[in-house]
Amino acid sequence: MSEILVLVEQVDGEVKKVTLELLTLARSLGTPSAVWAGPGFGADAKAKLAEYGAEKIYVAGSADVVDHVVAPKAELLAQLVGSAAPAAVLVAATAEGKEVAGRLAVKTDSGVITDAVGVGEGFVADQSIFGGGVNVHSRVTKGTPIIAVRPNSTAPAPAPAAGAEEEVSVALSDAAKASKIVERVKQEKGARPELTEAAIVVSGGRGVGSAENFSIIEGLADVLGAAVGASRAATDAGWYPHQFQVGQTGKTVSPQLYIAAGISGAIQHRAGMQTAKTIVAINKDPEAPIFELADFGVVGDLHQIVPQLADEVSKRK
Repeated sequence: MSEILVLVEQVDGEVKKVTLELLTLARSLGTPSAVWAGPGFGADAKAKLAEYGAEKIYVAGSADVVDHVVAPKAELLAQLVGSAAPAAVLVAATAEGKEVAGRLAVKTDSGVITDAVGVGEGFVADQSIFGGGVNVHSRVTKGTPIIAVRPNSTAPAPAPAAGAEEEVSVALSDAAKASKIVERVKQEKGARPELTEAAIVVSGGRGVGSAENFSIIEGLADVLGAAVGASRAATDAGWYPHQFQVGQTGKTVSPQLYIAAGISGAIQHRAGMQTAKTIVAINKDPEAPIFELADFGVVGDLHQIVPQLADEVSKRK
């Protein structure tokens, strides 16, 4: 089968869940080969990548690859596209991943698809476009298909493979080294999963009423092991930090379960969450647009319903 390159997302040598999803997806399209960019590759990472189907692991361990902003990863992938001639390249549809995809497309004179929520035979990608108003099937018609896939679009499933390690080096251009990372500040990781990677997201909107009331949303999220999100109305009001905003001008999520509490369902918000597998809406307005999108809807006061829901979940754990 044709080789599929998968750019590894990792933190301090620990492979992120989205990479396992991409490897699982790649197995349905060809033979996955993982691409590790930067230092930190070790036995645990190799074992994890092999467990989820990486037949080969290209390791570019030079610190130069991560000491400069984005461009070195694109040059590394461009070099591998030239030498390995893969059938496609898959990256995570994160802010950095999409920039890498765009730069790689220019370097290889190839087509690029971003924010795919699925990829099928012939590398036909499923996308949600125009603010989530239209679902389309897209296919690259030139060069090597480069596809950025949203986290949580594929359930990761192990399928052990060889995981043969191959060291690679990349000669970075002056342009790739034009910007340099001079400092890194490690953000303290809380107990909740990262918003864009979480399998369950509980979001609050204007109906929450205040910053203090967001503890209700957090309480339900904690018993579900979920991430917390917020609508633009809630973040603009200062009730919750902007980095947790879900929507067209915030983060795009595609969890297995999305619970929207006190969110009306404006198109701006829907664009960031409507590809969730199951959507539950809680709103006291029966005419709220969010109910048009929801798989399950509860009409009522979230201040009563959400705590009761959290209690019932706790009893069943």
